Amino acid sequence: MEHLPVEVIGNILSRLSSARDVVIASATCRKWREAWRVHLHTLSFNSNDWPVYHELTTSRLEILITQTIFQTTGLQCLSIIMDDVDEFSAAPVIAWLMYTRESLRQLHYNVRTSPTINILEKCGRQKLEVLNLSHNTISGVEPSYQRFPCLKSLSLSHISISALDLSYLLTACPKVESLTLLSLDIAMSDAQASMELNSASLKDLSAEGISLEKFMLEADSLEKLQLKDCTLECFELAGKGTLKLLKIDDVSVIHLDIGENTENLEVVDVSNFTIMWTKFHNMISKASKLRGLRLWGVVFDDEDEMVDMETISTCFPQLTHLSLCYDLKEGSLQYSLQQSFELKNVIMLELGWTVITDLFSQWVAGLLERCPNLRKLIINGVVSEAKSHEECQVLANFTTSIVSLMRKYLHVDVQFEYE
Repeated sequence: MEHLPVEVIGNILSRLSSARDVVIASATCRKWREAWRVHLHTLSFNSNDWPVYHELTTSRLEILITQTIFQTTGLQCLSIIMDDVDEFSAAPVIAWLMYTRESLRQLHYNVRTSPTINILEKCGRQKLEVLNLSHNTISGVEPSYQRFPCLKSLSLSHISISALDLSYLLTACPKVESLTLLSLDIAMSDAQASMELNSASLKDLSAEGISLEKFMLEADSLEKLQLKDCTLECFELAGKGTLKLLKIDDVSVIHLDIGENTENLEVVDVSNFTIMWTKFHNMISKASKLRGLRLWGVVFDDEDEMVDMETISTCFPQLTHLSLCYDLKEGSLQYSLQQSFELKNVIMLELGWTVITDLFSQWVAGLLERCPNLRKLIINGVVSEAKSHEECQVLANFTTSIVSLMRKYLHVDVQFEYE
């Protein structure tokens, strides 16, 4: 160890990340202390890392963090996550940010202060590339272009912000590629009926726990769109057909529009969602490059509807992974299985039920016949704790039919996942 270059020791200490572990390790010898001061580039203060954080008074904790940060000279990644700690005084927090701002590339910040400080003002116009903010309030964002000229990733969690300030903030990040919005408290002005975001560089948007009447996004380079636990009357995406992944989970939306240029879509993952099949199919029908389609726990707007497998085989010839789980209706199932379709490139098939019936076995058998190159079959089902004799009999019949069926498909790997 004594022959290790001090720069390598600095990298080792940076991988420890946790401030407590770094301080203990740096006490090894003079060389390690030098590595801490000169070559440490990552430091993390997390209230969950060390129980003593909760035992210290706020003023003592402020001194401890200040002393630790001020002994470094080139921090590039600083994480201060104090979930269960009382409010800090604003002065020491400002001192931490001002001391590290020239070298900092990443900031993960969850600190409550009194009075509240303008975190954007302290971090703006520097080399920051990643900014994760939690449990804070953002207000009065200036519409000044390139306040964050190097920022590529922005994450806002449990933040209070107006729709206009969020729009200005995104505009101030001309190179941002990833945007995460989690459980925001978004204020709308009387004159503003919708939240409108615009970014020419954005490639990845993830929104969770968002409630809005109208959400309009203009992003010419967007490749990934993920919506989860959102309540929206209207969501509209305007872009240039770069979208590759669409993921929707437990979203309530009346009008969903991802644009007409969907030919580059490769993965569509929809779960716990009410769909009108004809409208949904029209939205993604041009995605001839689609390789993964997951429709899990979906409910059809019309109870007589179901997924049209012939349309899927025709529109998505490159499909390799298919996952389906929805209530089966006898008439619709028989119609579907009478169609002449083949899913010749599907190598992984996942099928599931929420309430098992004898129709499920027919469904599995029918799809297996139409997937000649299948390699893996996953059966995913819900088994209630209190089962009636009839439910037990249905499950037993299904097990028997699957054992018999799979003798015809010995090349297929079968996996069962019950919950």
